Amino acid sequence: MTAETITAHASGTFRLGDLPVRRIGFGAMRLTGSAAFHLGTASDRARSIAVLRRAMELGVNHIDTAAFYFSSLRSANELINTALAPYADDLVIVTKVGPFRDYYGEWGSSARPDQLRGHVEENLRQLGRDHLDVVNFRRQNQDSIAEHFGALAELREAGLIRHLGVSGVQPRHLAEALDIAPVVCVQNRFALDRADAVDDEMLRICGERGIAFTPFYAVAGEAGPQAAADTHDDEVLAIARAHGVSPAQIRIAWTLHQGPHVLSIPGTGNPDHLAENVAAGALRLTREELSRLDALHTTTG
Repeated sequence: MTAETITAHASGTFRLGDLPVRRIGFGAMRLTGSAAFHLGTASDRARSIAVLRRAMELGVNHIDTAAFYFSSLRSANELINTALAPYADDLVIVTKVGPFRDYYGEWGSSARPDQLRGHVEENLRQLGRDHLDVVNFRRQNQDSIAEHFGALAELREAGLIRHLGVSGVQPRHLAEALDIAPVVCVQNRFALDRADAVDDEMLRICGERGIAFTPFYAVAGEAGPQAAADTHDDEVLAIARAHGVSPAQIRIAWTLHQGPHVLSIPGTGNPDHLAENVAAGALRLTREELSRLDALHTTTG
């Protein structure tokens, strides 16, 4: 099979609460331009819409987005709405709230708990929905997330949100949230070339609790919002050559091999890269290859 014929079904499934999703999803951040947020140049609108529709054809049913994903000309949520509404019954759209960007694209202070309803309603408006499937509270510098998560739990009780998650958290923050309401996912930074003791611990805890762990920047690595990683360790390159795939596909495959509860949300505005990302869900790494990559993850921290 070629990348064009492999679908997200090959990656397996996991549940966000009562919502089954394929473990290969799609991150909307890269839809808006050559780099995230106000960085880079705005994307071609028609191409971004085509990428979203192609993702659905390839079996993706999990999209990660946010109202603050926009560039000078493009909004990820608006593109999703235009490309995919009316939405398929099995499509799960996950968004996040907390961070804020003004109309000029400049970052503002993190939202207060009483401001989160406005963030949720903005996502509803942009996506054209009457409820949000999953909302992550994205922690920034808060020592405690109890008030913020509690505010979202109230919106869940009101029917605006179906399930809740947290992002950028430590174990104690997850414990705080779980004391308030169920948590279906944790979205933390995690990558092959970025070992971090806290995020590694969160990966383990989520596995024990049956909570989805969804890394961000898993392909971009240290490059973060700027662009996908363009340099790779020799081990990654060697394993990629052995499988006849790209280094990015090896990074995605390694991420998925971290546990059945791990989801992958690589983002792209390139239809060819999209097909490769989805096809990475079918890659099966050997124990020896995983050992070599695991050692790389350990030594790069």
